[in-house]
Amino acid sequence: MKATAVRLHGANDLRLDTFELPPIKDDEILVKVVSDTICMSTYKCAILGTKHKRVHPDVAEHPAIIGHEFAGDIVQVGAKWKDQFEPGMKFTSQPALNYKGTMFSPGYSYEYCGGDATYCILPHEVMELGCLLRYDGDGYFEASLAEPMSCCIGAFHACFHTKMGSYVHSMGVKRGGKMALVAAAGPMGLGALTYAVHIDNRPSLIVLTDINKERLARARKLFPREEQQKLGVRIEIVDTSAMGDVAKEIRAAYAPDGFDDVFCFAPIASVIETAGDLLGRDGCLNFFAGPTDKNLHAPLNFYDVHYNATHVIGTTGGNTEDMKESLRMTEQGILDPAVMVTHVGGLNCAAEVTLHQPQLPGGKKLIYTHIDMPLTALEEFRGLGAKDARCAAIADIIDAHNGLWSAEAERYLLSHWKQG
Repeated sequence: MKATAVRLHGANDLRLDTFELPPIKDDEILVKVVSDTICMSTYKCAILGTKHKRVHPDVAEHPAIIGHEFAGDIVQVGAKWKDQFEPGMKFTSQPALNYKGTMFSPGYSYEYCGGDATYCILPHEVMELGCLLRYDGDGYFEASLAEPMSCCIGAFHACFHTKMGSYVHSMGVKRGGKMALVAAAGPMGLGALTYAVHIDNRPSLIVLTDINKERLARARKLFPREEQQKLGVRIEIVDTSAMGDVAKEIRAAYAPDGFDDVFCFAPIASVIETAGDLLGRDGCLNFFAGPTDKNLHAPLNFYDVHYNATHVIGTTGGNTEDMKESLRMTEQGILDPAVMVTHVGGLNCAAEVTLHQPQLPGGKKLIYTHIDMPLTALEEFRGLGAKDARCAAIADIIDAHNGLWSAEAERYLLSHWKQG
């Protein structure tokens, strides 16, 4: 059958191709992709080409479909999997397969499997590793966001603490503790914040810092004081752009003894140093941001490492159990990963958006693969509604959901825009 997809042909070479998918094998599954959210990891893959560890050296001859945060419906099931999956099932998948020690991954490594596509074929290893996941919630975009949310969830699970006199690790963030999210008003930081306030071991104080005023204003709107009071968590959203010694001022204002858990969302040496200086005794610093500079270094206070038991970890991605947790919490209405999304568009704009990710404002860019639509910020729909009644209707839906994308908005979009 015919498929259209954004495919990687080489470094900085993404093309929107239409091609023939081969018939599926008995151990494969054919799916219709509905939504994909674009990740900075895909940008890194696109600009590096074969220098990226997940991209095959023969990608010019066998271009790879990009996009790994995707969701849709199962269309056809190979004989091997008929007892486990059925056509019509809403799905998402865990892309970090680690199959037989390889780095191969949907959205990076496969000629016929990736998220920026109308249809694709899931290879046998996805099912064999338990990475094809059912989603019974309302929106496809929610299932797409399970992968980036799982990165936040995995980061929280990886943190650890000890008691004085014991080297036994107590896993997870500290219950009732103080947490700092540094350079965190972007999509992943807001994902971490919404997860932090809804977990059983939630902190009592969360300080989120950034220097981008638009992002900070959006964060304050999404996490108002009245919502904090309901959750029993104090959230301080702080603009550090005019501060001198950021760590000193933040500690003086909110946590004189330092923070128990600190997450760093920017791969910048000065930001990392600030994050380290925020740590209190037994504080855990999670370097969450993925750097491209292999020689990235930042100062760390080793006196505190030795005498105050501060420690540093780094996480990259979540595992399948983290994704299941995200899906379960979203199905139950506990998590709303829509806080990550600021733009929507069609498959026609996915290549350009991917290649220009660092220059584009806002958070997650959500792609619907069966429609043609320019990348559109959620706040732009109201203005566009003057000439297009459909945009006015979507703007009304967005307003009714506190400025967030929603399953209701998704249903309207999918029923009123051209389907491919």
